[in-house]
Amino acid sequence: MAADARADEREEHELSDTIYALSSGAPPAAVAVVRISGPKADAALEALAGTLPPPRTMRLAALRDGGEVFDNALIVRFPGPASATGEDVAELHLHGGRAIVAAVLAALGRIDGLREAAPGEFTRRAFEHGRIDLAEAEGLADLLEAETEAQRRAAQALAGGVLSRQVEAWQAKLLVLAAEIEAALDFSDEDDVAPLAADFWPRLGALRDQVAAWLARPSAERLKDGIRVVIAGPPNAGKSSLLNALGERDAAIVTDVPGTTRDLVEVPVAIRGVPFVLVDTAGLREAGDAVEAIGVDRARASAATADILLWLGDPEVKPRRALQIHAKADLGVPAEPKGMSVSAKTGAGIDELTEMIVGRARRMLPREGEVALNARHRQALARVAVELGACSDADPLIIAEFLRRTRAELDRITGRAGVEDMLDALFGRFCIGK
Repeated sequence: MAADARADEREEHELSDTIYALSSGAPPAAVAVVRISGPKADAALEALAGTLPPPRTMRLAALRDGGEVFDNALIVRFPGPASATGEDVAELHLHGGRAIVAAVLAALGRIDGLREAAPGEFTRRAFEHGRIDLAEAEGLADLLEAETEAQRRAAQALAGGVLSRQVEAWQAKLLVLAAEIEAALDFSDEDDVAPLAADFWPRLGALRDQVAAWLARPSAERLKDGIRVVIAGPPNAGKSSLLNALGERDAAIVTDVPGTTRDLVEVPVAIRGVPFVLVDTAGLREAGDAVEAIGVDRARASAATADILLWLGDPEVKPRRALQIHAKADLGVPAEPKGMSVSAKTGAGIDELTEMIVGRARRMLPREGEVALNARHRQALARVAVELGACSDADPLIIAEFLRRTRAELDRITGRAGVEDMLDALFGRFCIGK
């Protein structure tokens, strides 16, 4: 209890601090934005600019420290709670030279009651003050890390509150169902109150089906890590050449010597805005030594877990789900061709194969504007599905408890309860000025 009290006191103290940081990219740049948030934001802005502009109105001001003008900047202030963090916020839009930025940060550091922000602290304050919920904060972190168009779209949907609004809608339905259960429990002995509405079970079933549909969506991990395209087959089948052609760079060594590739070669790449990891593997054959045997085992394991498997070997032993590829079309097409013929040497068929791979990958990823659930979301929704499924044919008292636990699991998604253990890890993903 004492430790919890100290933690609460420390958190309250930190939230009462006024923080500042460079919130744009590292200088030099055309413009640098320094953000200040907290109860002394206006005082800090006035100390540097002399006067305060009207709220949400940009104004040109000479910034001074000890009488010396070190920049003419645009300044703006956003009184809380209608600000990004829910607190008083001020911004300085400076000329983006290193010396100017350093001078402004140093001047802010000399103002009593101000301190430099920790990584992600601006966003954490927005969460603590209810400006965003936890799912939206996760989406913002994903947006900052997005490297492909598919990642950006999914992150934007999460940051924009698509999942949060869905959780809110589920909570509203659960509250109605819970109220009906409580009424049945409290007034079941009165003649004017029916035990349960006639459509109670259909509504509960529809809610369970909606949760199941969300759980069936593509995972965020596949979107973040990339679709794994594994190229497998016997030695000298053209695997490394094909990887280089698809990745458009010489990532794998290509020789006529069988067994050149003895370990996995993984190449992250974005193709048509879709994230991939192209994987070259050791040739599948009877290993000649212990090192090659390890490579062959890894090749088999990688092929078994591939999202898309390109098979360059004998069609008769093609693994299930694999795409049959004849990778040396420049040397002639097989008498009875099966699958697709391509040539890394001439480029024949590479565009067609790329389009096929991209088409398959898109079906494994969220559609435009669709939220991809991360592992934390999926775990919470899986528990929701279990609780809702347990309601069938249960005693009303038991159903009431299942519905209460269901609401608690949904609260974990938006951060209203039970997430203290992961907040530091989440906000640590942000840069200092975010």
